[in-house]
Amino acid sequence: MGGRAGRLIRIGQWLNGDGFADYEHAFVYVGVGELVEAQPGGAELRPLSVYDGHPVLWSTGRVPLTDSQRDQIVAAARRYIGVPYSLLDYAALAAARLHLPIGPVLRRYVADTRHMICSQLVDQCYQDAGVHLFSDGRWPGYVTPADLANLLQR
Repeated sequence: MGGRAGRLIRIGQWLNGDGFADYEHAFVYVGVGELVEAQPGGAELRPLSVYDGHPVLWSTGRVPLTDSQRDQIVAAARRYIGVPYSLLDYAALAAARLHLPIGPVLRRYVADTRHMICSQLVDQCYQDAGVHLFSDGRWPGYVTPADLANLLQR
């Protein structure tokens, strides 16, 4: 992701312990050349073509899904259209990573689906379909674009 938003996300991922990862964004492909992604103005439906010429990692073949789960992920993504973006989630994720003594408050804030960063939106859509991408005991919503990229590059 380029521009000012991409730089801010790279810094947020670095503060969260991910280093300066190569991937700063995530979205859910919903078919017919469209995707749902969290944007600074809120989650929105956009054409996949906005990423023509950009490197993209796909979960196809890496995350085994049934047709029903795929349908549920797409339906969940469409339900989250309009959910506000939250740069504060990066601060909350970093505070949790630094083990600041406000754990329960952070956990509730990060798990709240009324505001999400792009990777939280992707992870939540999978969870809504009963698919848990991470089995490491992390809190709900505790996922960055770098976490998703690392999962897909294993």
